[in-house]
Amino acid sequence: MKRTSLALLIILMSAAMVFGQQQITIRWAYWGSESRVKRSQEAINLFEAANPGIKVNPEISGGTGDHFNKVDTQLAGGSGPDIIQMGGNINDYVKREVLLPLEKYAGTILNTAVIDPSAIESGTIDGHLYGVSTGVTMPALVYNKSLIQRVGAPLPKVSMTYEEFRNYLVMLKSKLPSGTYPMQDIGALSSNSTPFGYWTRYNGTPLYNAATKTTAVRPADAQKYLELFKDYRNNGLIPPADIAAGYAETNADTSMVIAGKAAIGFIWTNQLAGYQAATTDELCLMEFPGAAATKALWQAPSQFYTVNKNSKHPEEAVKFINFLVNSPEAAKVLGNDRGASASATARAAGAADINDRKVLEYLDVAGPHSSKETDHVPNDTEFNSTLFLIYQKVAFGQISTAAGGQQIYDLIVRLIKK
Repeated sequence: MKRTSLALLIILMSAAMVFGQQQITIRWAYWGSESRVKRSQEAINLFEAANPGIKVNPEISGGTGDHFNKVDTQLAGGSGPDIIQMGGNINDYVKREVLLPLEKYAGTILNTAVIDPSAIESGTIDGHLYGVSTGVTMPALVYNKSLIQRVGAPLPKVSMTYEEFRNYLVMLKSKLPSGTYPMQDIGALSSNSTPFGYWTRYNGTPLYNAATKTTAVRPADAQKYLELFKDYRNNGLIPPADIAAGYAETNADTSMVIAGKAAIGFIWTNQLAGYQAATTDELCLMEFPGAAATKALWQAPSQFYTVNKNSKHPEEAVKFINFLVNSPEAAKVLGNDRGASASATARAAGAADINDRKVLEYLDVAGPHSSKETDHVPNDTEFNSTLFLIYQKVAFGQISTAAGGQQIYDLIVRLIKK
């Protein structure tokens, strides 16, 4: 009788433990295209199958703006997700003291030994590891190879000077049908601070130096950037402002290139698979003009996985992050969607997807044409959104390029001093 009771007690306790494990739910907030959502869910399924006591609930936004607006609201209300996908604005969240230092998990739950040291360094701020790099990415121009071939135009070279690039756009304009433009207005995109940041590096006037808390940009430098796109706009090389405004480019679904209305656009390399999944035309990558001579491109952590400081399940959150970053099984389904992996064990899985191979080929060419990433302006999200508004005022003819250049300069200075 006692043995029966003891056996029953053990069974009940075991069942209770399993039940308890099943109740651990961690929330993962990220943004991305339908392709990223599909890949991420496949990774979640693999993790949950291997860890039946942990359930992962994704909280998905289409673009960075929606993502951070939602996360900021949740964090302010004390209901933030356990895992938060971050971009280059991770410093802002570290300063707000909402992220959990992760170095205490290194070597145990989080295998940092197989991750590229530069990737670890990129997520280390003030001596603490706050973010685990999802992978390496680079800015790129994406072009619709199929569209260009259909109109009988030669394909662009991977590397061009600005003069060569403009001449190519003029040639392409003569081949394309009315209503289709050689290039989308990349200055009018929701992620417009990246093209502007490239322009400042190309001109030798980096946007921000965190050590000195200064900018090398002057009003005239910003004005030249606005005049570059004004020239493109006036000559039909990019669409008029009202047409460009209809394509937010928060993801592939709102892309002018994917809509077939522009031959060339801007993406980060990790976005190629998501964009390619949205069209039957073949897409390829090329550099921003002038990169070969100036090394103005840069390699950056695509995003970071971070943990909410107030997470009730930090160990489970870190365990999931370790799986996403280091597991060969996860690498096979995630591909380069969040960047080319910085983990040796994940890279060992190989690049089975043709888009992943295209990204690696681009990195081989563009990598030598890159240099250390410029520091992000403080309050990076505000800079991006306000730069967009200033650019739009110039594009719609509401203010001059000189006035726009001054406003951009004033914005940079204000955010540095803020």
